[in-house]
Amino acid sequence: MKTKWAIGLISIAVVLVAVAAWWANNSSKDANIEAGEEYNLVNSGKLTIVSSGGFVPFTDMENGKMVGYDIDVGTEIAKILGLEPKFEKADFSGMITGIQTGRYDIAINSHTITDERKKQVSFTQPYYYSGSMIFSAPGSSIKTVDDLNGATVALNRSSNYYVEAQAYTNKFDFYDDDLRALQAVAEGHGDAGITDAISGQQAIANGLKLEAQQQFSKTEQAIPMAKDNEKLLKAINEAMDELKSNGKLKELSIKWIGFDVTQPPEDVVE
Repeated sequence: MKTKWAIGLISIAVVLVAVAAWWANNSSKDANIEAGEEYNLVNSGKLTIVSSGGFVPFTDMENGKMVGYDIDVGTEIAKILGLEPKFEKADFSGMITGIQTGRYDIAINSHTITDERKKQVSFTQPYYYSGSMIFSAPGSSIKTVDDLNGATVALNRSSNYYVEAQAYTNKFDFYDDDLRALQAVAEGHGDAGITDAISGQQAIANGLKLEAQQQFSKTEQAIPMAKDNEKLLKAINEAMDELKSNGKLKELSIKWIGFDVTQPPEDVVE
């Protein structure tokens, strides 16, 4: 009799465990479905994220999978929202249109906030900052834009920074790309170089003998999404607040970029 009771109790326990597992699994699915409905997502329960996989170290391809700072940020945001991240690969030029036509929920590909883009999509708060920066040789007297008066500045010949730099000097040496311009300054050709703050600091981290000086301008990189999706915008902004307050965003920045780019730069020329 005791054996039968024991077998009966074990059977009941097995059934209860199975029911509990089923309930947990389906409750999770229901929660994701509800979240999908709340945020009007492309795919229920998933955050569909578009990225190019071709802007190192922010988004890159590794063994057929997208990796990088932007990718990790998107994954962490989806996790906080209780959604599964679903990454789609596309050219940068088509991402805004893809959001507008409902192919993607958001894009994470280092989009700079501009007035023109704000007419097309909504932007979250910035998740990193960059902009142009002055780079000069160690011991150089050139540290701020005021020091550029009369100085010879090295630039990428296709750089947009040329227009801004003309306000401070009319002497320029042009090179085929930003790294070559900076290398020329490090070798004593020209007085200073101007390029993207992150790119220049990464070059220094990789051994280029230059020093980062005053940031020349500021850009804010953020996540674009459809203009009418206010609930998703609010949820992602709250998720980023959490990632900033718990230090995770800074941690990811240091992991992929080598330094913290999550705080707005100081002493930027206005």
